[in-house]
Amino acid sequence: MYDVVGVRFKKAGKIYYFDPGELEIPKGEFVIVETARGVEYGKVVIPRKQVDENDVVLPLKKVLRIADAKDRLNVEENKAAAKEAYEICSQKVSEHQLDMKLVDVEYTFDRNKVIFYFTADGRVDFRELVKDLAAIFRTRIELRQIGVRDEAKMLGGIGPCGRMLCCSTYLGDFEPVSIKMAKDQNLSLNPTKISGLCGRLMCCLKYENDEYETAKEQLPDLGDMIETPNGAGKVVGLNILERVLQVELVDQDRVLEYTLEEILKEGAVSIQATDY
Repeated sequence: MYDVVGVRFKKAGKIYYFDPGELEIPKGEFVIVETARGVEYGKVVIPRKQVDENDVVLPLKKVLRIADAKDRLNVEENKAAAKEAYEICSQKVSEHQLDMKLVDVEYTFDRNKVIFYFTADGRVDFRELVKDLAAIFRTRIELRQIGVRDEAKMLGGIGPCGRMLCCSTYLGDFEPVSIKMAKDQNLSLNPTKISGLCGRLMCCLKYENDEYETAKEQLPDLGDMIETPNGAGKVVGLNILERVLQVELVDQDRVLEYTLEEILKEGAVSIQATDY
């Protein structure tokens, strides 16, 4: 087992584990940590706890110290410098007539590197651009191509639901989303109805998917013949989340609603597809 604290570097970024050593670091405190790309400034979102070896990436990097006012000032200066770098890079992209869209610019905490995030439809030859940027900023330059979902996460915005984008407010990781999830939830398959600002399927399709999958395993399919407390009938409607079935009773010319519990309770035959 390892003692760790969980640190996040961006508002809705991934959480990384670090070794706190002898430091007592409460949740919400800002710290200076050693990362693969250098010294960084982050916020503790998970206080000290013990985790299994399988849950950490070894060797575990250390928390160097708790951040102070000088460190916070340094971060603000980096943000201001990043805005200037964005303007300069945008101008250089136009000068070189590159088919790419600059999304964001970020300085590492120790100013050892400046990272330019961009989107593009294909590969971009930005060697001359890198030379120009290196001559201007006199530090290590990294151009990182990102996808449209990452772009939406960085820029933020308001989704079709009227709320701020989930990815830019609290989602740390993107989970796979498929059109099958929309089908299982009986949603419109119109791309404009189930796509987010990024143009990809909305992340929220995943939220209730497990509940729908569990319910579909418990409930019969439309058209199945089942036995009810009032006799045999054909399933003509389903309310999956409420576990309610609409059943057209055989030879009675009427449709009744039953809960799953009513169908499975003592005295009623278990749900099964039957050929009548």
